[in-house]
Amino acid sequence: MYLPPHDPHVDDPMRFKPLFRIHLMERKCATVECMYGHKGPHNGHIQIVKKDEFSTKCNQTDHHRMSGGRQEEFRTWLREEWGRTLEDIFHEHMQELILMKFIYTSQYDNCLTYRRIYLPPSSPEDLIRPGLFKGTYGSHGLEIVMLSFHGKKAKGTKITGDPNIPAGQQTVEIDLAHPLQLPDIENLRDFSELSRIVLEVREQVRREEQEQEGEDRSQPAAKPLGGEGAAEGEETAAGAEGTTQDKASASQPFVLPMGVISRNEDYPRTCRICFYGTGLIAGHGFTSPERTPGVFVLFDDDRFGFIWLELKSFSLYSRIKVPFQNAEAPSREAFDEMLKNIQSLAT
Repeated sequence: MYLPPHDPHVDDPMRFKPLFRIHLMERKCATVECMYGHKGPHNGHIQIVKKDEFSTKCNQTDHHRMSGGRQEEFRTWLREEWGRTLEDIFHEHMQELILMKFIYTSQYDNCLTYRRIYLPPSSPEDLIRPGLFKGTYGSHGLEIVMLSFHGKKAKGTKITGDPNIPAGQQTVEIDLAHPLQLPDIENLRDFSELSRIVLEVREQVRREEQEQEGEDRSQPAAKPLGGEGAAEGEETAAGAEGTTQDKASASQPFVLPMGVISRNEDYPRTCRICFYGTGLIAGHGFTSPERTPGVFVLFDDDRFGFIWLELKSFSLYSRIKVPFQNAEAPSREAFDEMLKNIQSLAT
């Protein structure tokens, strides 16, 4: 299992923790050992469910228990997961979220189902190379997000989730057709000024969508997918992104507006380009989800940020540089199908 670094250090490398191992024996036999817990390897089981899916089961879950009971298990988990003790965490809401995560994750006892995830395909027109990123999510700590490009849109899909937004959901969507011109550095410190700029673009996007809907209704038939129509659409998207890439060649000063909360104050002070985007927020248990306006900030090839306007918070994302083997999607269609599948599992 790959774990993110301790919050909020997004630039630190991923941590590695073995969960099970397989001993291949003679005569095509094998034994499986569960590595979960602190008492060493013990008997486990693996079942192939279907193509690209398998399950693990621990046959000796008593090996996961500690002599000090659940309290000792929680404190040990807290040191490993967060790199701190409960006494270090003063915020009551954060303590509640951490306890929820411990209860949720520890109940599985390494009885898990695994499904294959493809890394997103890339093209020369992409703003940056797509892939997996570590991101700060306030009191939830660090989470893993997959950044992928889809014509005039970029999507950030959660690979790991939290009690509010589960894994598989689209945490951010970036509108590459609507770059934002940030004010000068002094005016950027004023949150109301940034909010005014973003909300103006949101209204522009709404008008364009309404106009597009009106045009679609007035047309006798929609253009078929694929063929020349698709090629033209891709060309237009590539052209738009090419323009934004030209604009992104020079860096500009960047600072978070006053009142915007960031878990990591060590964010870059220059950025390449910003875009209008939306971020998904919800209550506990993914209740009342809604997409809210925000700002996507591209810092460099390996880091970007997102300002959640409604929450007045900032997430910083840093690329995961683990060289995963054989993780490329066999086709664009296979990758898109995988995205749909993981979202359907989350809902």
